[in-house]
Amino acid sequence: MAEETQARQPVGKRIKESLKGFLKRLGVKTLDMYMLKSFLGPFIAVFAIVTFILMMQFLWLYIDELVGKGLSFKIILQFLMWGSATLIPYALPLATLLASIMTMGNLGENSELLSMKAAGISLQRILRPLSYVAAFIVIGAFFASNNLIPVAYNKIYTLREDITNTKEEIKIPVGIFYDGIDGFSIRVGARDKDNLMHDIMIYNHTKESGNSDLTIADSGRFSITPDKKGFLITLHNGINYQETNTRTYTDTSLQLQRIRFKFQQIAIPLENYAFTQTKEGKYGAEVMAKNLSQLSKDKDSLTIANDSSLNFHTRRAMHADYLGHLDQLDTARNKGYRKSFKEEELYHWKTQGDKINALQSVYGALNNEKVSRPFYSAQIYQTAYPLRRTIIERYRKFTLSLACLIFFFIGAPIGAIVRKGGLGTPAIISILFFVLYWVVDISGKKLANDGAITPFLGAFISTVVLAPLAAYLTWKCTQDSVTFNIEQFGKNIKDFFQRLFSKTKRLQHRLNLQRILKEEQEKENERLSASDPQQVTEVPDKTVTESQEADHPEESAGNK
Repeated sequence: MAEETQARQPVGKRIKESLKGFLKRLGVKTLDMYMLKSFLGPFIAVFAIVTFILMMQFLWLYIDELVGKGLSFKIILQFLMWGSATLIPYALPLATLLASIMTMGNLGENSELLSMKAAGISLQRILRPLSYVAAFIVIGAFFASNNLIPVAYNKIYTLREDITNTKEEIKIPVGIFYDGIDGFSIRVGARDKDNLMHDIMIYNHTKESGNSDLTIADSGRFSITPDKKGFLITLHNGINYQETNTRTYTDTSLQLQRIRFKFQQIAIPLENYAFTQTKEGKYGAEVMAKNLSQLSKDKDSLTIANDSSLNFHTRRAMHADYLGHLDQLDTARNKGYRKSFKEEELYHWKTQGDKINALQSVYGALNNEKVSRPFYSAQIYQTAYPLRRTIIERYRKFTLSLACLIFFFIGAPIGAIVRKGGLGTPAIISILFFVLYWVVDISGKKLANDGAITPFLGAFISTVVLAPLAAYLTWKCTQDSVTFNIEQFGKNIKDFFQRLFSKTKRLQHRLNLQRILKEEQEKENERLSASDPQQVTEVPDKTVTESQEADHPEESAGNK
C-alpha cells in the first residue's frame, strides 16, 4: 500500500524527498538545508537575470552585423550562447554578491537571524553552509575561466568573422540604381503586388569597359537559387545594347549591337551570399582563447624571445660607433693610450679648430643616439607587449575565483548589517561595489599591458583593494560589533556632517568679521589722512578671535 501511495506522488516531489534523505544521511542539518535553499534560489535567479541583461547589451552591440543576412535562428542562438559564456567574468561575481546580500538581508529583515543568535547559534555556524557553496562557486569559476571562456572566445571570434564575411541579402529598391551585386547596376521602375518588376534597366560592368552593355526590359522577375550561389533575372520584351569600345590607330569607329528579345534569362554568379560556418576555430592563437597550460608554454617561449631581443639591441647600442669606441683601451690597436691623465687637461684643446671638431663630434653622436633610441624601444616593444599580455592573462585565470570569494565575504556581512531583503537596497549596494571592482580591474589591466605596473599587480589590484574590506567586514560582523548597527552608523554620519557644517559656518563668520575690521581701518585711515596726513598709521591685520566677536555683537548678529 505504501508503495502504491509513493508511486502516485509526482516525480518532482519524489526526487526532492530522495535528495533530502540523501543529505540527511550525509549529516546535513535542517539549518544547513534552509540556508542552502535561501541562497541557491536567489543566486540562480540573479545569475540568469544579470546574464540576460548583459547578453541584451551584447546583442545590441552586434545587431548591425546580424540583421539582413538571412541567418538562421540556430546561428543567432549559437552566437548568443558563446557570447553569454564570455560574460561569465561579469555575471558570476555580481550574482554572488547580490545573492549573499539578499540571503542575509532576508534573514535579518524577518528577525530569523536574531532568533538564531538568541538560540546560541553563532554567525560562523550560520555562514558555514554558505561558505561551502562559495567554495564550489570558486572552483567552478576557475574551471569556467580556464576551460569554458577560452573556447567561447575562439568560437565567438570565428563565428563573428563568418557572419561579417556574409553579404547582406539582395533587396532591390524601386526608383534608384542598386549596385549590391558585384559588376552590375540595376534599376527597377515599379513593382506590383505579384512581385513583378516593371521598367527594368541593367548595366553590365563585368567587362570593366564603362556603360557599354545595357539591357532594358518592360517587365521581369528576380530570384535567388536555394544555395544562394546564383541570381536569376527573367526579362520580357526588352532590348540589349552592346558597343565595342576598342579603338585602334587605324579604326576609331565604335560598333553598336542591338538585340531585341521577348524572353531572356540572365544568370549572375554570387559569392559569400550564403552563410558558411567554419568548423575549426581560427583564433586559437589569441591570448584570450588559451588555457593555463598553453599560456605557460607561451610565457616560456616569449620570455626567451624577449631576453634575446633585449640583449641584441643592448649590444647593438653599446657597439655603435656614435656611442663610444670599445677599442680605446686596447694598447695593441691604440698606440697613444695613456693609463691616466690630469683633470686640468680636460676641455683644453691645442687650437680652436680642434675644439670645434670635438664639439661637432659629440653633438653628432648624441643626435644619432636620440634618433636611434625610439627604434630600439619599438623593437623591444614587439616582444615585451605579447609577453606582458600573456603573463596578465595567466594571472587572470585566478582573479575570477578570488572575486567571487571576496564578494561573498563582502555581501554576507553587509546583508546582516542592512537587514533588507529583495532587490532594492541589496541591488544598489551590489552595483556600487561591482562598479568599484570593475573600474579598478580594468584600470589595472590597462596599466599592466602598457608596462606602467607589473603584470602581477595589474591582475590582482582589484583583489588587493577589496580583500581588506572583506576581511574587516567579516571580522566585525562575527564579533557583533556595535559599529554594524545601521542606526548608529547613520547617526555617526549625520553627526559628522553636522560638526563639519558648524565648523564651516564659524570659519565663514570669522572671515566676515575680519573683512569688516579691515574696511573700518581703511575708513579710519581715510578720515585721518583728510584731517592730518602725518597721523595715518598702518595697522597690521589681526586674526579674529572669540573676544573680537564679542566686541562686535551687531556685526555678528547681522552675519548670523
